[in-house]
Amino acid sequence: MLIKNAEEIKSSEITPEKDYINRRKFIKYSAASTVLSVLKSSPLLAFSSDENKYAKLKNVKKSKYSTEDEANPWDDVTTYNNFYEFGTDKSDPAENAYTLKPRPWKVEISGHCKKPGSYDVDDLIKNNQLEERIYRFRCVEAWSMIIPWIGIPFKQIIDKAEPTSKAKFIEMKTLYDLQQLPGESSSVLQWPYVEGLRMDEAMNPLTILTVGVYGRVLPNQNGAPIRLIVPWKYGFKGVKSIVSIKFVEKMPRNTWNIAAPNEYGFYANVNPEVDHPRWSQASERRLGKFFRQKTLMFNGYTEQVGQMYANMDLRKWF
Repeated sequence: MLIKNAEEIKSSEITPEKDYINRRKFIKYSAASTVLSVLKSSPLLAFSSDENKYAKLKNVKKSKYSTEDEANPWDDVTTYNNFYEFGTDKSDPAENAYTLKPRPWKVEISGHCKKPGSYDVDDLIKNNQLEERIYRFRCVEAWSMIIPWIGIPFKQIIDKAEPTSKAKFIEMKTLYDLQQLPGESSSVLQWPYVEGLRMDEAMNPLTILTVGVYGRVLPNQNGAPIRLIVPWKYGFKGVKSIVSIKFVEKMPRNTWNIAAPNEYGFYANVNPEVDHPRWSQASERRLGKFFRQKTLMFNGYTEQVGQMYANMDLRKWF
């Protein structure tokens, strides 16, 4: 291996101190997660988890869209999260999300549609088909998981709202409430959190509004009671604790794009050929695994979604 002299190293190749510290935390967590996975697989050892305190969801259908990869354990999925409304460290959401009150909960559907209205999240769950979908989940910081989400195909909700021909995009917002989401008092991002999809992206069969994980209702730290999952996009597209779904004519500005437009685009498609300005996206580390693996184009969902971007410059529209 060649060692560069200091003067030969470009500034873009130097890892920022914050990222280096987070990387060390990640490696430490990954090692711990591997040990926990071994312990939990042993019939001689009992392992305590908080999974049983969450209610089971009924009438859940297995989905044909699931990956065959083995899912990460419950404790990975519920303790290593990005949810800045509860803090910027990966452990903050699990520690701080007790302030969120996920019931009762209303979702306002508005904009260019024939049937706007305010809908109780439990009515959405009761009146739509729930599916378990084991999806690859890829975060922009180059870590990934396999997660068994429980969700409603977004197309079911869209069809019932009957969007008009003016609806070209969908804008979604997280709850804005400083008592329930104390992290919104910080200046780290512009609040409330906003995300958006093109109409064809929202209606793609892979796109779901998620209400649970591992067969149970969604924990607060994972975006309770309802969040978006678009498995071919980076995780920051998955707006959490949704209170607003609006059909709009123009592309909405999403929160991370407002905060750092050179780093976070509107589309956020998983693309190993387009690096983040501060790190490579060509490989990823699956939580609980030691070695990195190659990042798949569209997170491995090219067959289902690639045609939507066939005529686009994905370096420009990142």
